[in-house]
Amino acid sequence: MSTAVPPVTTFPRSFLAFDFGTRRVGVASGNSLTRRASALRTLAAEGEARFEAIARLIDEWKPDALVVGVPFHPDGAPHDNTRRAQRFARQLHGRFGLPVHEVDERYSTTEARSDGARDLDAASAAIILDQFLNSLP
Repeated sequence: MSTAVPPVTTFPRSFLAFDFGTRRVGVASGNSLTRRASALRTLAAEGEARFEAIARLIDEWKPDALVVGVPFHPDGAPHDNTRRAQRFARQLHGRFGLPVHEVDERYSTTEARSDGARDLDAASAAIILDQFLNSLP
């Protein structure tokens, strides 16, 4: 698992991003060529069913890496959901063997709400992925 920005490559890389929640997980896709993310859907499954749904998305989209939004308090301090999201990121890496990048996702839901998103979780995942793509060299 990595939190560092990956090196520049000569080929486009694709990503799936996740806005983790204990009841729902928003999902978005994007790539390094367009540097744009698109909201896909929200997964309402929990436990093993959640990972089965993610496995189907990985099979469909064939991403090169995954991105997980990790929430923090406004002052940067971690909280319970910080640790839950980091655990989710480790589980993704362990189950699927893909690189997983963590992104500070403070205010992504607030931004999605102010943009008038119909699916807040998926829109938040797209915001998280846009942040990551904008950080690429």
